[in-house]
Amino acid sequence: MNFWDFLVNRHEQLLTDAYQHASAVFQCMVVATLIGVLIGVVTYRSEWAGNLATLTTSTILTIPSLAMIGLLIPVVGLGVPPTVTALTLYGLLPIVRNSIVGLRGVDPALVDAAKGIGMSRAARLLRVELPLAWPPILTGIRVSTQMLMGIAAIAAYASGPGLGNEIFRGIASLGSKNALNLVLSGTLGIIVLALLFDAAYVLIGRLTIPRGIRA
Repeated sequence: MNFWDFLVNRHEQLLTDAYQHASAVFQCMVVATLIGVLIGVVTYRSEWAGNLATLTTSTILTIPSLAMIGLLIPVVGLGVPPTVTALTLYGLLPIVRNSIVGLRGVDPALVDAAKGIGMSRAARLLRVELPLAWPPILTGIRVSTQMLMGIAAIAAYASGPGLGNEIFRGIASLGSKNALNLVLSGTLGIIVLALLFDAAYVLIGRLTIPRGIRA
């Protein structure tokens, strides 16, 4: 069976796996973004706290994904829980680092001006600092998403959702006539999803970042 015929015959399963893969990555990115930006907000004013946050999330990223999921299985079980936990943890570093860099890069004169007109610290953060730090934060989110697209495939090892199931089925059936088709369909599906997500982030950037800041 050639690759095209294989895609036609398995398109429903592939679409289901692709939806589950995209959904898992999207939901984990939402959680990782909220946690990462919060960590950045809490730590960016202190040099040692910022370094500690970056070091901690960097350390998490050095753990091999297969080992991470294997360590999580005895704690949270199989399926979705280890997938969500691992992906969220892996997605933190670029967001935390870029949040700290972006917030520290805001012009102090603008913050002082906002303070001078009576803005509270929370108002300055929400209306001045975070909007100006948004471009690097968005870049961190894009980097995290691209990483998680590939890492999410390993979730199939723990009976997790996504296109990794196609890849693992292909590897498990090496030598059969459709083994290569399974691996190829899962791999290409992940690449397509990664490109679609990145295009969405480009659009979000154009809609949310003023032209002057983009320049």
